[in-house]
Formats: sequence, structure tokens, C-alpha cells
Amino acid sequence: MPAARKTRKKQPPTIEELIRQLEELTDQIENPDTGLENSIALYEEGRSVAEECRKRLQETRKKLETINPDQPAKPDSKPEKPAKPAKPEPPKAADLFGMER
Repeated sequence: MPAARKTRKKQPPTIEELIRQLEELTDQIENPDTGLENSIALYEEGRSVAEECRKRLQETRKKLETINPDQPAKPDSKPEKPAKPAKPEPPKAADLFGMER
């Protein structure tokens, strides 16, 4: 009698995988060979992925606040901004899809 196979449930993507997916979508949208209709579909997919990232980050903040109730999950002060770069940088996936940093 053959051994029973274990069925693996597909794990949801990690936050790092979601961010990589956003970066790939951004690259595809920025490619001049990507047509308008395809760019719109990619943008919609990116918005969905960005929303999933937001949800995951909010859940993580809540967990951290539960673990460390005396310490806020967000830093109180913002890091110093570096001097203006010599040339503008291309938009990041987080900027393109309206994610907070």
C-alpha cells in the first residue's frame, strides 16, 4: 500500500516577496514596450499587492504593541534626510502604489 502523501497548503507570500512583486510590477509598468491596457492591469494588480502589504504591516504593528505595550511601534523621530541627490531617482514601488514608508 503506497504511503499517503502530505498535502501542503500554499503559504501566503512573505512581506519581502510582496515587495519584490511590487518592484517587478513597477519595472514592467515603466517599460516603454508595455502597452497602456497592460500597464493599467499591472497597476491594478500592484494596488492590490500594496493593500496586502499595508494590512500585513498594520497587523505587525499591533503585535509589536501587544508584546511591548510601553514602547510605540513607530519611532518617535524621523531619521535625518540625506542631502539632495545629484540626479532624481526613479520612483520606488512604494511611491508608485501609494504605500507609506
